[in-house]
This record gives sequence, C-alpha cells and structure tokens, in this order.
Amino acid sequence: MKDKAKEFATKAHAGQKRKNSDDDYITHPIRVANRLEQEGFSEELVCAAYLHDVVEDTIYEIEDIEKHFGQKVASLVAAHTEDKSKSWKERKQHTIDTIKHAAKEVKYLIVADKLDNLIGLEKDLKVQGVAVWENFNAGVQEQKWYNQSIVQNMYEGLQADEIPDYFYEYEQLVNRIFI
Repeated sequence: MKDKAKEFATKAHAGQKRKNSDDDYITHPIRVANRLEQEGFSEELVCAAYLHDVVEDTIYEIEDIEKHFGQKVASLVAAHTEDKSKSWKERKQHTIDTIKHAAKEVKYLIVADKLDNLIGLEKDLKVQGVAVWENFNAGVQEQKWYNQSIVQNMYEGLQADEIPDYFYEYEQLVNRIFI
C-alpha cells in the first residue's frame, strides 16, 4: 500500500514545486514518509505522510483518499488537512488546536511535516537570507508564533516513551530559527 500511496501522491503533485526552490513538490512528502517509516510507524501512517498534502494542494478530495487507501489513512490525512477557505491565522490556529488534542499518530504526522518544512527553511535562509520570508503567506513573527505554538502543544498527552527523537529535533530547530 505504501508504494501505491507514493505513486498516487507523485501523480497528484506532478508539476508542483517547493517554495524557494526548483525541487519537485513530491520530495517533501517522500521525506516525511521516510522519516515515519524509519521510526517504525504503521503502514497507514506512512501512507498518510505520502498523501498529507494531496487534498490541500491538488484536485483530489478526502473521499478519493478513502476510496483508494481506506478510512484510517483518510482520517489521518483529514486531521492534517487545512481548510484553504480560511485565513492563514485561522488555519494555523486549527493545526495548533489539533496537535494539542490529537491522537499520537496525528501528532507524529504533523510534527514530521513541520520538521521537514523547517529543515528546508533553514537551508533557504542560509542561501537566500531574509528575502525567503517574502514567499510566505505570513512573515517571520507569525511563523515564529506558529512554530513555537506547535512546540508548546505537541507533547500534550504523550508519555516520555511515546515521543520520537524528531520531536526534540523540531524543537531545537524552532529555537535555532526563531529565537
């Protein structure tokens, strides 16, 4: 099922590029999925990682995900899909609220996604400097608020043995970029 999810996401994101680069967009979901697979998480969670931006950024709907990958994968993707009809701040507040109260697998997916985004941002900042912020819907202060809020809420409800190392990596990266 993982190969099918990767192929579906690759086709869905065909022609899309990452912010600040010429990299094919699919490189991001692949890195997120690889991180979750390396952690030993479920096949459904790895599939959701490949598919996590499909509903948000392509013509496909959550029903398409459910039809092809089942209810579990669809529910993971849905939990992490932003409603693009809302403002940037409303969408980000929803993600913050979601991560605070979400099931472990949803937290794992969101933080893996946010970590990969920040790894790319840090590289872009080193090459392009503060001009990078011009490509975002919100500036550095809003991004700081958002990422620090994710850090403040991502551990909620998790036992120490349920926290993957990459949560700490994300927290360190947020501190490095925004403080």
